[in-house]
Amino acid sequence: MINNNYLESIKKQMLYYKTLAEKAIDQLEEAQLFVSNNDDTNSIAVIVNHMSGNMLSRWTDFLTTDGEKEWRQRDAEFENSINTKETLLATWNKGWDCFFNTINALEADDLEKIIYIRNEGQTVVEAINRQLAHYPYHVGQIVFYAKMLKQDSWSSLSIPKNNSQSYNAEKFAKDKTIKHFTDDELTKLQ
Repeated sequence: MINNNYLESIKKQMLYYKTLAEKAIDQLEEAQLFVSNNDDTNSIAVIVNHMSGNMLSRWTDFLTTDGEKEWRQRDAEFENSINTKETLLATWNKGWDCFFNTINALEADDLEKIIYIRNEGQTVVEAINRQLAHYPYHVGQIVFYAKMLKQDSWSSLSIPKNNSQSYNAEKFAKDKTIKHFTDDELTKLQ
């Protein structure tokens, strides 16, 4: 039961972070997706390219091959190889589709299996948790960068500044329920 709840929770959390980044990207002009402040800063397009490359490597043949595939060109993920929003979104979705197809195919019994990333063994749960930290880290970068680029015309993707009291009042006015925190948040983002 807990293992099935864990997998459902992962699916919902990752969908939430995917949607959060997409809502940030939607607020930008196409040219803003390729802005880089300096040589050591990645544009949103580069971050998307890296995330997709990571997802394809980690989640292709997840249970049977090392998560760092021989065909992966990680350093190339940080080059400006994406030049249109259409290509950016196709790259983004290709990585996420690979992730979700694999997660959706996992069974509770798979969670204790050992998989390898760069020859380092870990349980499937540990590997999932590793990516649950990695992908939201980059989503945070995307959201922050988008917010900086939009400046005053940014539409908040979370509780807007100075609205915490009204948000909490609304939540506490409802009866206690057991549900995933993303259930309401995903509805707001759509």
